[in-house]
Amino acid sequence: MGAPKKAPARAVSDDPEDLASVPLQAVLLADSFATRFRPITLERPKVLLPLVNLPMIEYTLAWLESAGVEEVFLFCCAHAKQVISYLENSQWYAQPKFKVTTIESHNSVSAGDALRLIYERNVIHGDFVLISGDTLSNMSLMRALQEHKERKKKDSNAVMTMVIQRSKPSPITQQSRLGTDGLFMAIDPTTKQLLYYEENTNHLKGTLSIDKMLLVDNSSITLRNDIQDCYIDICSPEVLSLFTDNFDYQHLRRHFVKGLLVDDIMGYKIFTHEIHSSYAARVDNYRGYDTISKDIIQRWTYPLVPDVLSLGNSATNLERQGMYRAFEIGQSRSAQIGPHTVIGTNTTIGSNTKITNSVVGKNCAIGSNVLIEGSYVWDNVTIEDGCELRHAIVCDGVIMKSGSVLKPGVVLSFKVVIGQNFVVPPYSKVSLLKQPTKQDSDEELEYADNDSDTLDPAATRTMDKLNGDSSLEFSEMQDHVSSELGYGGAGYIWSICEGSHEEEWRHSVAPIPPEKVAEITQVIEDDLELVSQDSNAPASSGELKPDTQINAEDDAVYFEKEVEATFLRAVNENVEVDHVILEVNSLRLSYNMQAADCAGAIFHSMMKLALDATHSSQNELLRNVHETVNTWQKLLKSYLPGKDEEIEVILKFEEICLESVRELSPLFTQILHLLYEKDIITEEAIEDWESEKKDADEADRVFVKQAEIFLKWLREAEEDDEEDDE
Repeated sequence: MGAPKKAPARAVSDDPEDLASVPLQAVLLADSFATRFRPITLERPKVLLPLVNLPMIEYTLAWLESAGVEEVFLFCCAHAKQVISYLENSQWYAQPKFKVTTIESHNSVSAGDALRLIYERNVIHGDFVLISGDTLSNMSLMRALQEHKERKKKDSNAVMTMVIQRSKPSPITQQSRLGTDGLFMAIDPTTKQLLYYEENTNHLKGTLSIDKMLLVDNSSITLRNDIQDCYIDICSPEVLSLFTDNFDYQHLRRHFVKGLLVDDIMGYKIFTHEIHSSYAARVDNYRGYDTISKDIIQRWTYPLVPDVLSLGNSATNLERQGMYRAFEIGQSRSAQIGPHTVIGTNTTIGSNTKITNSVVGKNCAIGSNVLIEGSYVWDNVTIEDGCELRHAIVCDGVIMKSGSVLKPGVVLSFKVVIGQNFVVPPYSKVSLLKQPTKQDSDEELEYADNDSDTLDPAATRTMDKLNGDSSLEFSEMQDHVSSELGYGGAGYIWSICEGSHEEEWRHSVAPIPPEKVAEITQVIEDDLELVSQDSNAPASSGELKPDTQINAEDDAVYFEKEVEATFLRAVNENVEVDHVILEVNSLRLSYNMQAADCAGAIFHSMMKLALDATHSSQNELLRNVHETVNTWQKLLKSYLPGKDEEIEVILKFEEICLESVRELSPLFTQILHLLYEKDIITEEAIEDWESEKKDADEADRVFVKQAEIFLKWLREAEEDDEEDDE
């Protein structure tokens, strides 16, 4: 790929008064990587897929409006008529201070084509926000915009600012919590200029090679492999010009960003803006869909949460333990709705049905003795008696006949019927459409509406008939769609393409199977051990290790947060302790922590869990602690191989009693006694802890004094044991 041509001078004034008069605009790409959501996106555009009972585009537009954007140009290729129809009937139509204009094209096959068409329309008049329609954020754009404008005044070649966020990838799967692959960036720590960008780094085994001139030309470089690209870009108008003059730019990152980074002629520059306390993420794959849905339910995205952001009559009430219920639902008294669950309006739930960590849409009919765990059930779904769903996605209009089962990772596309007592295998994708004869591409935009070259003609006619006539009887449906789904079923199970089996479990809504985690853990540990033996200095080839200059205290804080998030997921999703140990081990390797660090973080998470549980007195709080310790003592003991680690837990307990969980302070002695009784903390560790505090300041001996009676009892018990031995 050659160097980019100089952007033509369709310039915007740099005068502050002129800039202030230009409304902030945004370009929103509606079809970003929609092929990753097939078969669903063959029938509905990705931006209209529900995310916690609201179309994805609602979150994106709500954020853009709140961030001060006044005009949005929404570019759509596939299913453009559905997108336009939705917007015309939405709250965003004809808003006085927030205008959404759709630009439709069926000839664009990439983001580059889309931006070239935007340039031709001459609708962008200043700096603009470039974003995909599957992005959710609550960040303020003010600071990032200000930084971008100030840089542009000093350097006209500063054409883009990318929003990034810290997100440590798992060393086991080599992917982020959103299911995206590894990413390396090289950034100037002073100017925040992006110097190097490499996606899909799984094959690099922890090392990468860069041009030696990058080291010569820059006095300081920070290499980061703990960064998440939020795909929110603040662009100068020259970005559109560059796409227009360089037709080989198709993908935003793979071509445009990397093309500018290697260009040493025109000198265009890209900078980064890292957010810390705000939220930003894009729904790139099914695992990202699951993660972001959980983040919404747990209110990390506030104010973009179900009880605040609602449409029409779909108001939702927030209840205890992160449970959201619409006001108009029919629920049997014996039905159990667990924590972190959302139930949509006009949905009915039968007797003895249990729903946990799931989202159920509106107008659903759920029978009796049904189990729904970690799943996403969209609108107008019928689930008959005795069905089981674990970590699955069920689209609009699906019917599950009595006794049918969805194994983890299953995706049922629109209006599929699962036959009575039929078990759908793990990771299956099921559709009324036959599988395309050509393998899905992974273009940056989905550009074909049910492409006749790839879809079965009979199935396409069936979908047209189904979509055009909602009253079509099931018997008529069977005339058109053969069934692989048992008695009374309708639909096709798509086969997993050769070489794609790994992608299924990596990108699924289902947790990664414990046996798969165990299988690859040893390999990753060996690789990390080899990497740790290498020098940080650049080799003659320019090979570098990822950055190790990040503040150790920051790492400890992030590590604790990651462990707490892992622990809470285990609590909410009933994850087996052995699986949790594997996940914590992966974090330990990733952050280069010791067993004592793991024990301290786990103990902290356990105490916060006990504190967050319902209690109205110290006795009830102590009971919560007993229950938590009884349940999770095996996990904690896994990181207490010796006395030193046990002492660290006591010191950590002191710290949290004084700082983060002060309500536990009066219970310090009782909880310490509990840990002793459960053989979590030994007598020797407690005695050594007391001995270490002997010459400490009074302020540092608060809990030693509080535990004085208990410590005396320990000493006397030890003396009695010695006398008995004599």
